[in-house]
Amino acid sequence: MGIFERYLTVWVGLGIVAGVGLGLWLPGVFQAVSGMEFAHVNLVVAVFIWVMIYPMMIQIDFASIRDVGRRPRGLVLTLVINWLVKPFTMAALAVLFFEHVFAPWVDPASASEYIAGMILLGVAPCTAMVFVWSQLVKGDAAYTLVQVSVNDLIMVFAFAPIAAFLLGVTDVAVPWQTLVLSTVLYVVLPLVAGVLTRQAWLKAGGARRVAQGVAALKPWSVVGLIATVVLLFGFQAKTLIDQPLVILLIAVPLVLQSYGIFAISFAAAWKLKLPHDIAAPACLIGTSNFFELAVAVAISLFGLNSGAALATVVGVLVEVPVMLSLVAIANRTRNWFPA
Repeated sequence: MGIFERYLTVWVGLGIVAGVGLGLWLPGVFQAVSGMEFAHVNLVVAVFIWVMIYPMMIQIDFASIRDVGRRPRGLVLTLVINWLVKPFTMAALAVLFFEHVFAPWVDPASASEYIAGMILLGVAPCTAMVFVWSQLVKGDAAYTLVQVSVNDLIMVFAFAPIAAFLLGVTDVAVPWQTLVLSTVLYVVLPLVAGVLTRQAWLKAGGARRVAQGVAALKPWSVVGLIATVVLLFGFQAKTLIDQPLVILLIAVPLVLQSYGIFAISFAAAWKLKLPHDIAAPACLIGTSNFFELAVAVAISLFGLNSGAALATVVGVLVEVPVMLSLVAIANRTRNWFPA
């Protein structure tokens, strides 16, 4: 892991502090940024999100899908967890905590938005940091690539319907046009741009050129993330000062979701007798989130200063330390799985 990935939580924490400080000091600037919208999409945030997502999409090699039939059980496990389990357990935990456990401390309108943000996190499986987690557990890199590539293809078609269904179940009004537009803007178009860029670089200099290009763009991905965090917390500054426990309340179900999904995936992988280099990445893929997409869609659907956007950013804050702890668990239990 490079310095940007290794200390992502630190950068996010500093972005939060900077965002809150600037939001209190220069509220007019943030109000001006919030007005720069087209079709419910904030143009400034859209640029930052693209800076975040584009380098990740270049790493996706769809040619690897031809290997989909090789050792299919690991792929099936990943897909079942990501699309049939994780979104629904996240929605259930969000409702449990914010409509019942935390109800005395959170007003119903805010609770509804926090639930929406957590649902968007649950419906967005990770596509980028997965490669880091796989490397840290000595996973099969080629197989991880297959899992991520298939997940991305499914996400193009499944993200909007599942998100709309779960948001509807929790009584959150969702404008379908905005949700579809967000999926196209933040999934389909970056994916197409990434594929075209990858093909151009492969023709120009092969895999080495791709690796060099991705390495050069990766720092900008973190810059885009931190810039988005600063904006979001700048808009939330007054709320956070008035209600400092909000971040902690949001983090509780997110952390429980992460460890719970990992436990389910881990038990299933052990039962299926998957080799460790496939089992460990499969568990971590099912646990982590494509938080960049969740942030972007939350902003498009509910606004920059919404509770939904705040919940997705808290997901960024808790993800890295939680995932590193799960990497440690996966490595320490290597002998539980076939070689």
